[in-house]
Amino acid sequence: MIGTLNETQLEAVLETLPVEFSVVDENDRVVAWNRHGSRLFKRPEAVVGRNVRDCHPKKSVDKVEKILQEMKAGTRESAEFWIDLEKEKVLIQYFALRDKTGAYLGCLEASQKIGHIQSLTGQKRLLD
Repeated sequence: MIGTLNETQLEAVLETLPVEFSVVDENDRVVAWNRHGSRLFKRPEAVVGRNVRDCHPKKSVDKVEKILQEMKAGTRESAEFWIDLEKEKVLIQYFALRDKTGAYLGCLEASQKIGHIQSLTGQKRLLD
């Protein structure tokens, strides 16, 4: 990143991003998330510190495990899938978090409603 943000600015940016995200550390523990009040996938604050495997439906835990193992091994940088949730198409993406040397730091899970994006056609210029 170029430049610096103070803590208040950084928090505002993270809460304003048009995606909700969760961060899992290198030990597969949930450490943070944004948009607490408006999340698609709501969770209690007690989830902080919990193993990420305990935060997913049982039918998907093996897939989450595979993604995390591959990220740790350096054979995967991201995973992407989409689902229908309450009449809305939702894109879910996982991204490996790495330091400048490439060491695995954890995983960023980002989710967003994409129905509006899918419906876009043509062009709309700034302030049109």
